[in-house]
Amino acid sequence: MEYFVGLVITILTLFVFNNFKKRRKNEEESNKDIDFDWTPDPLVDETKLKPNSVPETRSLIVNSKVGKWVEIDGRKMLNFASNNYLGFIENEYIIEEAKRSIFKYGVGSCGPRGFYGTVDVHLDLESRLCKFMNMESAIVYSYGFSTIASAIPAYAKKQDVIFADERVNFAIQRGIEASRSTVFYFKHNDFRHLESLIKSWDDSHQDKKSNSKIRKFLIVEGIYINSGKICPLPEMIEIRKKYQLRIFIDESISFGVLGKTGRGILEHFNIDNDDVDMIMASMEYALGTGGGFCVGSTFIVEHQRLAGLGYCFSASLPPFLAVAARAGIDVLDEEKDLTDRLSNRCNQLHDALSSSPVLKIYFDIESDAASPIKHLFLKEPFQLDSYDKEMSLLNEITFYCNNRQILITTAHYLVDKEYKPPRASIRLTVSVTTNSEDISKLISTLEEAANEIFT
Repeated sequence: MEYFVGLVITILTLFVFNNFKKRRKNEEESNKDIDFDWTPDPLVDETKLKPNSVPETRSLIVNSKVGKWVEIDGRKMLNFASNNYLGFIENEYIIEEAKRSIFKYGVGSCGPRGFYGTVDVHLDLESRLCKFMNMESAIVYSYGFSTIASAIPAYAKKQDVIFADERVNFAIQRGIEASRSTVFYFKHNDFRHLESLIKSWDDSHQDKKSNSKIRKFLIVEGIYINSGKICPLPEMIEIRKKYQLRIFIDESISFGVLGKTGRGILEHFNIDNDDVDMIMASMEYALGTGGGFCVGSTFIVEHQRLAGLGYCFSASLPPFLAVAARAGIDVLDEEKDLTDRLSNRCNQLHDALSSSPVLKIYFDIESDAASPIKHLFLKEPFQLDSYDKEMSLLNEITFYCNNRQILITTAHYLVDKEYKPPRASIRLTVSVTTNSEDISKLISTLEEAANEIFT
């Protein structure tokens, strides 16, 4: 027995020793080919860079809360650049509610909703959204972009067809791309062009047996962030009924803005909830918090709890942001005049921009009066032959205003990735905290900037 054990130990020792020698020999041979003085190539070939080819970059450091006033690089500036439409960033009730929740829950949820990431405040918020929007069910995501980009491919699949406005935001474009559906973009807010595309597609597929299995989707925004225009939803609903489309609406900008009580574009046009399949929205605009939500029928919304990738695989919304969103809806529900005050400010800014004798010379204001987002596009005589040149010129105007304590910005797009990115523009935003004096100061500074730069 002892002889047998000794034999086994000897064999194992020789086996291990031989493997060690073989591995050592291989390492020595491989090291012969290694140049230890190797220097990595530069990521950018300096010889290909032309002088002044790299655009100038500016580092703007925010030193304060981003409310009506914001401190940037130590300078206090009047803010016309942030999407704080209802002034909730500075609302003391919302701030105190969020602070109390941090002491109770901490600052994170430490997991996706389906894996120990669901906190009671997430369920409370979903219930509150259902009640506020008068819908059967709601689902809350942790990130506004992923809400839109995940909800679309949860339903639209490779064999389906999507009709979308050509100015839809980048999150919608990403969702459409992820769905792998066939997509047709119709001209911005042109429901007649939409109908012609649907008719053309139906005519070319009416004899195919598989046509009955193909689902058709219509995707629009309540207020388009890339233009500031309101969707002509009544006409879209008529087309949806006529051609049996499923309609999804992104209300990221219109939620809390349109309608007598801020319930969005359905309330604005007095459209029945049953006429819409799903409403999607980011809470990072009017509500001034984080995350996003979808509301609709229980059958539609609950499907996302297993099919919405941004819901299933992302850590859930931090509880204090869910509490802030719920508190914001409470404020919106209780202060009945809040949306009226915002509407007055939107119209006031629109009238001031449209009636300025100086700005009318240089800019077109394409946005609707009721929109809190205003885009200023260069008029035809001052348009330049490239996006970069127009952006550079508009940046000069924003720098001029910023140097005079008026914070404005240009609209930025991923030009090489977005579908038909809009022309360069200055994008202005307004909130309920803005007053007449603020608007007058903005207009006079813009006029000074235009006269300085164009003449």
